[in-house]
Amino acid sequence: MKHILSGIVVVDFSQVIAGPACTRLMAELGAEVIKVELAPTGDPSRMLPTLREGFSGYYIQHNHGKKGICIDPRQPEGLALLKDLIAKADVMVENFSPGAIARLGLGWNVVHALNPSLIMCSISAFGQEGPLRALPGYDYIAQAYAGVTSMIGEADAPPALAGLAMGDIGTAMTALATINGALFWRSRNGNKGQFLDISLLDYYFYCHELNVEVASTGGHPMRNGSHHGAVAPMGIYRARGGFIMIVLLEHQWPQLCQALGQAELVDDPRFVSNQNRLDNVDQLTAIIESWLQSLPDLETALAKLEEDRVPVAPILTVEQAIKHPHLIERGTVKELSHPVLGDFIVPANPLRYSEGLPPPPTKAPMLGEDNHAVLRQHLGLDDDRLAELESAGVLVAGKS
Repeated sequence: MKHILSGIVVVDFSQVIAGPACTRLMAELGAEVIKVELAPTGDPSRMLPTLREGFSGYYIQHNHGKKGICIDPRQPEGLALLKDLIAKADVMVENFSPGAIARLGLGWNVVHALNPSLIMCSISAFGQEGPLRALPGYDYIAQAYAGVTSMIGEADAPPALAGLAMGDIGTAMTALATINGALFWRSRNGNKGQFLDISLLDYYFYCHELNVEVASTGGHPMRNGSHHGAVAPMGIYRARGGFIMIVLLEHQWPQLCQALGQAELVDDPRFVSNQNRLDNVDQLTAIIESWLQSLPDLETALAKLEEDRVPVAPILTVEQAIKHPHLIERGTVKELSHPVLGDFIVPANPLRYSEGLPPPPTKAPMLGEDNHAVLRQHLGLDDDRLAELESAGVLVAGKS
């Protein structure tokens, strides 16, 4: 076993982000991921930006490292091919609406009968059970139902959107953890497969660090804009030339006072405890920002706060984060090269092992690019049979 997931074959029916981000990580751990796209157009993310000459940077980011086949499962021969692949696989991942994969003819009862050792992971907005299960849903929809959106934005303004796919990516990581746990469990329990029901709603609700317990004990958690509603100081402050984030726990309050050059604030009755600081948060914010504005620039403020071990960070733009030397040195940013899109940056695999990782993959499959290679290798089809399937429209290939 050269790599973490060497020898694991994944049949990946998933689309857009939550499923593809999970299976991309599996490919980066050494699994053979066969991305199944449904004919004739494949994964809808092929049409999401950045787009150039029919190629999508979005699609490439979430699907590099995989093999790609495109099959029409509405034709009996296409469905038969998929069943034959699933019979030989270790893991199957899908993120259609609940019930859709069963209507396709590949529900859990069917695939479990075909392959009792198969681990099937279904990812959805609301899960496979419950009153909301049949509703269409995406990241922000699950976020809203989880009470998370209500915590984002200014207190006296409408809730705000987060500018990234926190739920999709977090759910992808949840699915990966669950799949890897199921693989481990299978290895110790007679090679038995199982069904995994992963939802964005469950992930998002788990993200509440204290809001749920506060609400259930009589409190009323509310969004608080640029500052945390339960801990102070914790939030975003204006400095010369930009904004900084300060996150302080109780034992670190004296360190901030030292950095401000105002040691007397440690025992100031307005700020002597976290609750006192919350009660007087506007005064505290004014003191911190007045000090920040007295300094020549943001870099000076960061250096002084860091010197006194105050947890602090500049509020970087995406463009600045991409170029930050720490992210570059750790390989947190990853450069891909594409003949049409050129060189561009995507987030790298965040899973770190001292050994067992294969070289980072760089290429995503074009539509149906690996039809022949995959079906030859796994199902033993010859050239004549592959040509017949192409002529019948069971197999489809494209240029993007």
